[in-house]
Amino acid sequence: MSLKDYEIVIHPLISEKAVNMIEAENKICFIVNDKTNKKQVKENIEKLYKVKVDSVRVIRDRKGRKKAIVKINKEFKAGDIAIKLGVL
Repeated sequence: MSLKDYEIVIHPLISEKAVNMIEAENKICFIVNDKTNKKQVKENIEKLYKVKVDSVRVIRDRKGRKKAIVKINKEFKAGDIAIKLGVL
């Protein structure tokens, strides 16, 4: 079973820590589908927001959700994506 593009990334994570990562480290957090992997998240973010992704870390938070921390290449700004999404 393959996931559709709109099924991979569920929504951006909006928290104080996530907003600080956008500004300080050029990283943005997303809640993703439980069945996705790092490669799918990377390809999906690059396609949706037309940016270059350096790395993706995937962790589980305390609520049991799968969270992807996406490091954006220094040529692009995570803040620009966050503004498009309405996070900032």
